[in-house]
Amino acid sequence: MNVHLLADFSDIWSNAPVWIIAPIGAVLALIFAVYFSRTVMAHSEGDPEMIRIAEAVRSGAMTYLKRQYKVVAMVFAGLLAVLVLLGLTGIQSLVTPVGVLFACLFSATTGWLGMKMATNASARTTFAAKNSLNEGLRVAFRAGAVMGLIVVGFALFDVSIWFFLWNTVLGESLTLVEITTIMLTYGMGASTQALFARVGGGIYTKAADVGADLVGKVEAGMPEDDPRNPATIADNVGDNVGDVAGMGADLYESYYGSILATMALGAAAAFGMGLGDSTLTATVAMKLAAAPMALAGIGIVCSLIGVFVVRTKEDASFSQLLKSLQFGVWAASALIAVGALVLLLYLFGDAKEHVSGLGIWGSIMSGLVAGLIIAVATEYYTSYEHKPTLDLAEQTETGPATVIISGTALGMLSTWVPILTIVIAILAAFNFAGGGHDFLLGLYGVGIAAVGMLSTLGITLATDAYGPIADNAGGNAQMTGQPAYVRERTDMLDALGNTTAATGKGFAIGSAALTALALLAAYVSVVQTNLNKQLAKDVDAAAMLDGTPGAYVAQYKGYGQFVIAERSSGDVFGGMLLASKKIRIYVDDTLEPGQTLGFYGDLDEDTNTYPIPVGGSTVSVAPADRATITQMLSFYEVTLMNPRVLGGLFMGVLLAFVFCALTMRAVGRAAYSMMNECRRQFGVMREAFKKQGMSDADIADPMKWPNQVDVDGKQYPDYARCVDISTVGAQKEMIIPSLMAIAIPIAVGLVLGVGGVMGLLAGGLTSGFAIAIFMANAGGAWDNAKKYIEMGHHGGKGSDCHKASVVGDTVGDPFKDTSGPSLNILIKLIAIVSVVFAGLIVKFSPAIGAFCGLG
Repeated sequence: MNVHLLADFSDIWSNAPVWIIAPIGAVLALIFAVYFSRTVMAHSEGDPEMIRIAEAVRSGAMTYLKRQYKVVAMVFAGLLAVLVLLGLTGIQSLVTPVGVLFACLFSATTGWLGMKMATNASARTTFAAKNSLNEGLRVAFRAGAVMGLIVVGFALFDVSIWFFLWNTVLGESLTLVEITTIMLTYGMGASTQALFARVGGGIYTKAADVGADLVGKVEAGMPEDDPRNPATIADNVGDNVGDVAGMGADLYESYYGSILATMALGAAAAFGMGLGDSTLTATVAMKLAAAPMALAGIGIVCSLIGVFVVRTKEDASFSQLLKSLQFGVWAASALIAVGALVLLLYLFGDAKEHVSGLGIWGSIMSGLVAGLIIAVATEYYTSYEHKPTLDLAEQTETGPATVIISGTALGMLSTWVPILTIVIAILAAFNFAGGGHDFLLGLYGVGIAAVGMLSTLGITLATDAYGPIADNAGGNAQMTGQPAYVRERTDMLDALGNTTAATGKGFAIGSAALTALALLAAYVSVVQTNLNKQLAKDVDAAAMLDGTPGAYVAQYKGYGQFVIAERSSGDVFGGMLLASKKIRIYVDDTLEPGQTLGFYGDLDEDTNTYPIPVGGSTVSVAPADRATITQMLSFYEVTLMNPRVLGGLFMGVLLAFVFCALTMRAVGRAAYSMMNECRRQFGVMREAFKKQGMSDADIADPMKWPNQVDVDGKQYPDYARCVDISTVGAQKEMIIPSLMAIAIPIAVGLVLGVGGVMGLLAGGLTSGFAIAIFMANAGGAWDNAKKYIEMGHHGGKGSDCHKASVVGDTVGDPFKDTSGPSLNILIKLIAIVSVVFAGLIVKFSPAIGAFCGLG
């Protein structure tokens, strides 16, 4: 009864020629990434001291990445071995490990190239700012654009090439539903790499930042990025590994996962429409699957146009600088709105009776508008241009305690806009796509809303990656003693970067919520595909039908599962018992596993079930290959009254909180080592100054210290030692939280079954989303309140208010740069892990649950 939706290249070209936009857009993104990289590298890196500082940061960043990739490689070796084993046993496709590996490699490559560009651009931005503010902005922003473009370029290239290969070479006997289901599993490679990058980078950067702030600023009274602070270089390295490589990997997997999930939902929706005509079904399925890829390709072109329109005048204020970057984002968003409308009207013009192109455009706009609203709200709650952060800065007048209280309250309050926006966007996207009459099509609308939100990622990520580049440029200016006007320009670029980084985090959180929801919906489709595949695998239809009368023969497999053979066609497919608990027990008591039953009743089109006689009763069995999502949820008892679902729900909430606790404690331990090292080096330096004849009064004032001192042939401050402490701490501490995110969904699935996994994903998504917003916005507000005071307000640098703000910023550092951003990935990773191991859970969870008394 399966409708084969396999298409060769001519079918792809005739049914969905817009597919070609995806690889063209991907290649275009990579070409312009090379172009922007060369334009940035054409600028001078400055004088020898600027080059020396930049090289120290660059060397530390690359050393960290090399060590991180070695740890990730070991984890992936074990993961790939498990996936190969599942492939050999028939539970998983043997191509899955290959796709997972390539997704990981592409994600790691974007991190490496983006980091290299960022560390090459910092000193060039400083030197460019000596000439003009506009030139400094252009260098930093074009360097950030390299990161944005390689992320979308590699991700879309990966997706589109696999889609082409599966539909022309690899998927000879597979339906498009099965093809997109297999491709969806590749997302685990990007998600796992992203979690390691985010957690490791976050621990690194915050260990260095906390050490530099508490010892250098609070205890020693040094300014930001003072060259005499041993943790300064490690702090600058951390800005890159956390906010360039980490954020890039985060949004790479959101972009990649949202496209794959939407493709899978589109194929499943077409298959579930019951169009009757297999050719029409194939056409609609191909169009729905190709739409998110084509949309992403158009988004790349729009992002490129947005990048080129970003510019500012020389005497620009902070708000004017911000508007110049926002104009680029808004211009790209307006263009994608028009491009998406043209695309969808063309794509579904001849299928409008089944799919509304205008409706799907409404879904895309829901996601795009939601992303912009969340970005604006994040900027409002975190920028010192607005009242919330100004009020927070005022709280420093009464000490650090009130700063912590007010910042925590601000972060909690700020969640209302993103949460309400996402709720409205989900409902709008669902209904615009036609969810009122076709549930799966509505879920497709939610998925493509996520793609719409991320369609202009090329420029939105550019505005985010710009932040740490500008921050490092300011550090370079401070450490190399540049003229005051240069520091003023880099400070303005840095402050702008703080706001764009906070906005980028809000955008990442919003996209994570929609992507995770799309993956949650896709999980049900994957479970359905695996259930039918496992039940129908290696079944001899002729042997089943021989000797048993009836138009159909059903063989009981236990746990409410059947395999059904149709006599007229010879098709074999799975069946699911839809009944109350009482009837399920009756069926289990009446039938032995392997027992066959013949029956004559055809499929009831109204209920989508077959009537199968069992004992003296007739039970309803839904075909697993054509079951509706409602029937799937009914079969697995996915209701809030099911204790397994409730248990999974609480496990999801627990996972989010424990994950945050582990990552924050990791920052605390690594920062403790960093602070002790900074204090030790300060002690060594004081002793050296004393031996050189400096007075006690001069030694007591760190601002009178020379930038470097030789102690027994070794230069102090010893930047490399602090870099090493952050690197080792991050590598050690990132493993347990990351492995926990992989292991828990599998464990919950095996014990609590599919219902437990659905609960886990729902609990992790809702709690993780809210906590991530709270942490990101509270941390961003604390950071910018400190920046506002450093501009001369409330006593300025060195005042008691400044010290109170530094304490608040220190608390907010792991909030906004470690735990909060990592939650974005966690909620998507647990979903993609569940998708990848759906076959394992479907096969073994019924027996394990029954053994534990949970059957």
